[in-house]
Amino acid sequence: MDFASYIQTSSERLSELEAEISHFDFGGPNAERFQKLNREYNKLKKLLEAWKQFNDAKAQIADNKEMLAAGDDPDMAELITADLKSLEENLPKLEQELKMLILPTHPNEGRDVIVEIRPAAGGDEASLFAAELYRMYSHFCELKGWHTEVMDLSDTEVGGLKNVSFMVRGDEAWSMLHFESGVHRVQRVPVTETQGRIHTSTATVAVMAEAQEVDIELKPEDLRIDVFRSSGAGGQGVNRTDSAVRVTYLPTGDFVASQQERSQHKNKDIAMRILRSRLLERKQQEEDAKNAAERKSQIGTGDRSEKVRTYNFPQSRVTDHRFNITHYDLPKIMDGELEELLGEIRAADAEIRLAKELHLEE
Repeated sequence: MDFASYIQTSSERLSELEAEISHFDFGGPNAERFQKLNREYNKLKKLLEAWKQFNDAKAQIADNKEMLAAGDDPDMAELITADLKSLEENLPKLEQELKMLILPTHPNEGRDVIVEIRPAAGGDEASLFAAELYRMYSHFCELKGWHTEVMDLSDTEVGGLKNVSFMVRGDEAWSMLHFESGVHRVQRVPVTETQGRIHTSTATVAVMAEAQEVDIELKPEDLRIDVFRSSGAGGQGVNRTDSAVRVTYLPTGDFVASQQERSQHKNKDIAMRILRSRLLERKQQEEDAKNAAERKSQIGTGDRSEKVRTYNFPQSRVTDHRFNITHYDLPKIMDGELEELLGEIRAADAEIRLAKELHLEE
């Protein structure tokens, strides 16, 4: 893929930004404008640096091949061959980084996210699978060094989950995790199965960009606040007071209930944060019909046939159906080692989007 013309345009734009930023007038309501310029500047700087690294790697590969062809020292040839292998393995990663940086920035880039997981089809087995997905994402966040915060959690008597909502704060949280939205299907023999038959169950995952008050204004007259006694374990003493809160957005009927904290005030704050993020997601869907169609196909109803990914335990297989990507290392993935899988998903998505963006035929 030829990036040269795009890089030239980007280099010219970077010079324009440098000039504008160096003479920027910080007086008046210009802070938002400066932040926008700075974000664009930093992204273009990363793009041009990635372009340099990509070309340097290609040049080093060519030099190494030339030295191998001309040399007759076995020890030196061994060193050059090892270096060449490393360079050739890294080249596709550098190219992929270039593609990511060329793509237009999504409005949600850089945002933290709220992840919601719920069991769908499959009864107790679905609730157990939902709990395993929660552990998988929690471990992945730990490996990435991201901070997580449980906002709401309700478990079942068998050790599964009725639902869980949690915040993820960290660099590229939205960029990496938004592909997880959809129906996740598990195929395995449940612990309750006496005849060894493989069952299929599902859980839904929703990943929403965290909304700020400036994104969604929640007017008091549009809200109904109900308080009630918590029904979950939730911590010592949580059931002794009416600490649980349900916030209903009257114009749409959307509601969020939270009983995670002992404090009614904290539960209200959690419910408002989740509600605001749900409404932001809906607003973005309405503004972009294509995104709305994609979201509908991803989330669906939770039926077994509507799936974005399958976790097949007998085969130790994980298949992402949107991009036809399959891995045979299910235990590692369930333990949170999602980096490689998500990297391939992002790469496949970038190829499709880049072809449209640059009007290229792959």
